[in-house]
Amino acid sequence: MDTERFLVTGAAGCIGAWVLRNLVREGTYVVAFDLDEKYHRLPLILSTEEIKRIHFLQGDISDYSSIESALKSCNATRLIHLAALQLPFCKADPVAGAKVNVVGTVNIFETARQMELQHLVYASSTAVYGPSAAYPVTPLPHDARLSPQSLYGVYKQANEATARIYFQDYGIHSIGLRPYVVYGAGRDQGMTSTPTKAILAAAAGKGYQITFGGSYCFQYANDTARAFIQAARTDFHGADVYNLGGDSVSTQDVITAIEKAIPSSRGKLTFKDNSLPFPSSVDNSSLQSAIGRLDFTSLEDGVAETVMIFRRALKGSIIHAE
Repeated sequence: MDTERFLVTGAAGCIGAWVLRNLVREGTYVVAFDLDEKYHRLPLILSTEEIKRIHFLQGDISDYSSIESALKSCNATRLIHLAALQLPFCKADPVAGAKVNVVGTVNIFETARQMELQHLVYASSTAVYGPSAAYPVTPLPHDARLSPQSLYGVYKQANEATARIYFQDYGIHSIGLRPYVVYGAGRDQGMTSTPTKAILAAAAGKGYQITFGGSYCFQYANDTARAFIQAARTDFHGADVYNLGGDSVSTQDVITAIEKAIPSSRGKLTFKDNSLPFPSSVDNSSLQSAIGRLDFTSLEDGVAETVMIFRRALKGSIIHAE
């Protein structure tokens, strides 16, 4: 679409990097907005020539004038809001977490209102839910009771309410997506990043212990990025939030997939026998009804592609295993 102009906040993050990759490769004009100027994840998945086609703007999402200036300067027609501090960082610094995750999101919606941008997509999280024991029926529907067990989840719940009020009071349409365990190249921080770190360690010939066990919805980073882009292109009315969904697999399944891709890793990968405080599976049928069919990469194929990316990056010294 020649008239499309995307602005992606939090573009230096994992999902943001994959969103940029997809948009650049289809020839769409895209502006990357982030406080981080390093963008160290991009060389993992984009060539130097592809990175040159991205328009970079540096700014602080918690500063209203910063995001307002960015949106004005790029004249964006589509907005994907991914900027956030993840769970461990919110726990370590609650004030910074609130400024980025809550105030930053209010800034996004207010800027969209002032610029008369009527539709946007933003990242919520499965962290708005409580533990599996709180939900006797699975997979969990998108409108299940929210019961966040962390400040990060509370902040994300606040953002969902902000989106609802901005539609109610100002007519700003939005779709919120709740990713779960996102894995793939570039997923190097956050509570659920250790499966990806295990893939990197195995690609480097090292052992690794994943920090959790149990079964959860695993989502390949590229699939997650494509879902955000698809949602941003949907003519949507309202302010709903949906589970991204995907297959529920166990941590042992992840290790098995890594061992299949890298037979030499057998016996080197383990996991801690503790569960994440989230439901084991979530339903995404409402999301697909709203934005259309979603394609999900199998765990085996996603792990294999991640291994390939990491091996190439390790060979080129683009990345180093811990």
